[in-house]
Amino acid sequence: MPPIKVILLACGSFNPPTNMHLRMFEIARDHLHRLGNHVVIGGLISPVHDGYGKKDLEGATHRMNMVRLALQHSEWIKLSDWECKQETWSRTKQVLQYHQNHVNALLHPAKNNLDKVNEDDVHWVPDDVRNYCGDSVQIKLLCGADLLESFGTPGLWSDDDIEAIVGQHGLVVITRSNTNPNEFIYNSDVLTKYMSNITIVTEWIQNEVSSTKIRRALRRSESVKYLIPDRVIDYIHKHNLYGSKNMHL
Repeated sequence: MPPIKVILLACGSFNPPTNMHLRMFEIARDHLHRLGNHVVIGGLISPVHDGYGKKDLEGATHRMNMVRLALQHSEWIKLSDWECKQETWSRTKQVLQYHQNHVNALLHPAKNNLDKVNEDDVHWVPDDVRNYCGDSVQIKLLCGADLLESFGTPGLWSDDDIEAIVGQHGLVVITRSNTNPNEFIYNSDVLTKYMSNITIVTEWIQNEVSSTKIRRALRRSESVKYLIPDRVIDYIHKHNLYGSKNMHL
């Protein structure tokens, strides 16, 4: 059976984007290619809508600009601005389904009853996907172990959403060497049901960089060089984001 072609999609605030956000894609692609049953042909970063209402969330325009700067040297990861451009916050299930439907429509317009796909709707599609001539491409959600564990938080996710995300798309979970996501999956009936669609990737090179810690350092005028891309640092300083003052590279 030939390997499944995959696009990795990461949702989140990216407030700001860090080097670890980018490393997640590289780690996941390496792992899936080692397993041999998937070929990653693209990656997408989808920043959350302003309506998400998270504390200290910078506006979507700034967050998208920072992601664009962070991805300038990536040959396979692109920004998707669809989520930010909606009228309100979108559920993760909706984000995955939108991107999956439009990739399918682009690759197989006749099968999807479309004569031509509007380029404005698919400008985020990675180049390798556009050049792909095979049968199908699957969108998988790339996330950290914290998102996986959030499935167990009462009232946060509906069972229907979890079933759609894991059952129809699948997860690639980046975790730490001292965590046990398999135990968490075992303790969840719905995750156990779809465990064949969950790929656990252990990050052995420890990196505890988070956007929260970056924002704290910026408020305190501390250096964040080598934690986030230099061009993102310049942008933050230029626009005085996160309370930064006289920050030095």
